[in-house]
Amino acid sequence: MAGGELPRVLFDATSVPADRGGVGRYVDGLLHALSRVQHGLTVVCQRTDAERYSRLLPHADVVVGPAAVSHRPARLAWEQTGLPLLAQQHAAHVIHSPFYTCPLRAACPVTVTVHDATFFTEPDHYEKARGTFFRSAIKTSLRRAARVIVPSKATRDELIRLLDADPARLDVAYHGVDPDAFHPPSADEQARVAARLGLADTPYMAFLGAKEPRKNVPELIRGWVRAVSAREHPPALVLAGGNGHDEEIDKAVAEVPPHLRLLRPGYLRYADLPGYLGGALVAAYPSHGEGFGLPVLEAMACGAAVLTTPRLSLPEVGGDAVAYTGESAEEIGHDLAALLDDDARRADLGRRGYERSREFTWEQSAEVHLAAWTRAAALVTA
Repeated sequence: MAGGELPRVLFDATSVPADRGGVGRYVDGLLHALSRVQHGLTVVCQRTDAERYSRLLPHADVVVGPAAVSHRPARLAWEQTGLPLLAQQHAAHVIHSPFYTCPLRAACPVTVTVHDATFFTEPDHYEKARGTFFRSAIKTSLRRAARVIVPSKATRDELIRLLDADPARLDVAYHGVDPDAFHPPSADEQARVAARLGLADTPYMAFLGAKEPRKNVPELIRGWVRAVSAREHPPALVLAGGNGHDEEIDKAVAEVPPHLRLLRPGYLRYADLPGYLGGALVAAYPSHGEGFGLPVLEAMACGAAVLTTPRLSLPEVGGDAVAYTGESAEEIGHDLAALLDDDARRADLGRRGYERSREFTWEQSAEVHLAAWTRAAALVTA
């Protein structure tokens, strides 16, 4: 690779799930930004994503992986054998794996994204098999990858503290937010979402995310009940997003008084997210800890008043533009009630959150990734 030349990168997007949750948003946003500056990019993806990436990345070479990669065990096996072979065929200088795991043997340097350290800091919040797998994958990637990209300083610091990771090989690349997809909604956008939820005449509080124990949804439900049950016109609580494995949620739902409305609509249409988040009285995300906190940033970009916790990376995202609470139902209920009683503060948080969200761009994230890949590629000629 000549001096000053950008490396040819094989980007493995086969791990992107069909629901396009946080990992999908990261990969899509990053690749779209990279396509404007990186012309030596090859993206391998699942067949269902081929048209999407061909349209999104007009200057990239999009390759369809084998059909079996839609199943995780087969994908992990192909990652170790087929991915390095594909890198050789495309003369890649670097392979990038965007989701914890990476090939252990390849003819070129490998970089990997480790999204968070909560598998170590919050082990009880994961199913045993899943936690064991990802803890092993993270340790392996920290040992074998030429460089490791993380989405926050908090995640970097936790990997150094807990796993003695080499700080010289860690690169912090904050996630971005797409201002076209996430923006303060118009009145029509808000009304359309409210009508679809059956809340045309009812204000609501919003949660968006997977129903995993780490997200602290049961305590959010109980805190909401504390905050609104005695009000004359209590706002509803909407829990949008995919199902998870938190069995405590059903128990908390069963405790909700019959005069309150709690909705679980599942996945919302992507185009409806601005109206959903920006139309809420409060977007609540009282997580036990995040590697970054993309739902918080996306809610801020929609002009929502956000209530979250000061755990791990969340203050890096929210700064002083969000409200903070504790993790117990009592704390959440107290702080939700305070926000509901203060229209001016909610409006101010919405304005400041939107302004702060504009500081997080996929273009900046792409620059950090490119710098990491350039450093990794230089190892071959060093």
